[in-house]
Amino acid sequence: MFTRVVEVNAKPGKAKELTRIVNEKIMTILKNQPGFVDELVLLSEENSDQVLALSFWNNRDQAENYHRQHFGEITKLLQPLSEGPPKLRVFQVEQSTIQKIVSGKAA
Repeated sequence: MFTRVVEVNAKPGKAKELTRIVNEKIMTILKNQPGFVDELVLLSEENSDQVLALSFWNNRDQAENYHRQHFGEITKLLQPLSEGPPKLRVFQVEQSTIQKIVSGKAA
C-alpha cells in the first residue's frame, strides 16, 4: 500500500471551500483511477488554513500514473483557493487499522 500526502495552505478563510472542491471535483477523478483505495482530508486545528489530503493506492506505479495524468489538473483546480502550490510527499503504508486501507478495497 502506498500513500500520497498533499499539503495545501489555503488562502485565509478558504479552507472549507477548498475541501468542498476536493469532495465535489477531485474525488470524482480519484475514484476513477486504477489502484485508488481511499482519501482522507484533514483540516488543521492549529492553523485553520492548512489542509492535508492523504490518498491511498494499491501500489506506487498506480499513484505515479495518477500524478502524471491528473495532478496538474488538480493543482489548477486548487490554485484560486491556495497560497502557493501544493506540497507533495509520498510514503509506504506499513500498518493501518482502517479496514478499507488494510484490505486494499477500492472506494
